[in-house]
Amino acid sequence: MQHREDAMGGRPAVIVLAAGKGSRFLGTEHKLAQHLGATTVFGCTLQHAIASHLQVIVVTTEGLADIARRSVAARDVIVLPDVGAPGQAQLGMGYSIACGVAARPDADGWLILPGDMPRVQPTTLQAVARELDHHAVAYAQYKGRRGHPVGFSPELYSELAELSGDEGARRLIARYPAVGVEVDDPGVLVDVDTLADLDEVRRAGAAVAAPAPRW
Repeated sequence: MQHREDAMGGRPAVIVLAAGKGSRFLGTEHKLAQHLGATTVFGCTLQHAIASHLQVIVVTTEGLADIARRSVAARDVIVLPDVGAPGQAQLGMGYSIACGVAARPDADGWLILPGDMPRVQPTTLQAVARELDHHAVAYAQYKGRRGHPVGFSPELYSELAELSGDEGARRLIARYPAVGVEVDDPGVLVDVDTLADLDEVRRAGAAVAAPAPRW
């Protein structure tokens, strides 16, 4: 499979998931809006995704959409109702994935990246994306421990686009052979769920990496 160079198709797309409530975080604002260096948790995740030179699609809610639009074009931001909104039982991680994948049906695969993982590096995203030329499912791992992103090849489009609720893509990972991509990036295991997590990320530093080389 060769990577096409057209702007909207070709190359895998990074689907940044940012539509969850973040209920474990007890701060006064949403965890993704928390200050991190010169940006926010969400903004740092997005900047690393953009620096990979892959396509970037953001699935979020109205409360966080402005942060997303500071980094990516408005057309690449999918705004969903808040989880738990009346009549929105289908919402959840699975539904968010489906919306993101359906927005780029001609991509050469999709990498699922939670918005609360600001330390995942651009080179890690590229490494997982490359494996989708040869494997149905690929995921980043650090010292043998499975992390994010998780990538899916184009052959899984129909199943990804039909996901709903909060199931996510676990059943696809279980059904298809998956390859772990060992990376020198501890950020693949680090998410921000609590105030303690945020303090740890701030101490470790999550400066935006230099843009990764183009493919």
